[in-house]
Amino acid sequence: MTIRVARLAADDIDAHAEALGAILLDCVAGGASVSFMADLTRERAEDFWRSKAEGVARDDIRLLAAEADGAMLGTVTVARAGPDNQPHRGDVAKMLVHSRARRRGVARLLMETAEREARAMGLTLLVLDTVTGSAAEALYVGLGWQRVGEIPDFALYPDGALCPTTFFYKRLG
Repeated sequence: MTIRVARLAADDIDAHAEALGAILLDCVAGGASVSFMADLTRERAEDFWRSKAEGVARDDIRLLAAEADGAMLGTVTVARAGPDNQPHRGDVAKMLVHSRARRRGVARLLMETAEREARAMGLTLLVLDTVTGSAAEALYVGLGWQRVGEIPDFALYPDGALCPTTFFYKRLG
């Protein structure tokens, strides 16, 4: 299986909203704390991705999708931080891999591509957060991300239970 990561243009998002939504739904159904609760609907999941089109069109967001054999396997976004005094900083968010594609290097490839895209955007510092104790933590450490610390009870799992979050940063050279 050859995995390919592509940057989606704003005009491509609607055509891929169903596949992106399916990945989000799968991750939430698997218990991932990624901003949504267990009652997430297909329509809302797809609309979430459609809402990114304007930011992608302005190049404030780079939306990346991993695919193999015509199936979308995962996604990640890099977004400019926004404030005038932080033009060098970006946020990595929604690093999601469908459960059927895990442990195949998809997440690593998405993150490596995200870092390249961030450099191309002129960003020199990235930040992200993830559920403390998740498999993603080991991935980020292995890719050279620096752990900042943990905040207990930062968010909720889809079932409503509180979960801790760990923050990371990475300087891009």
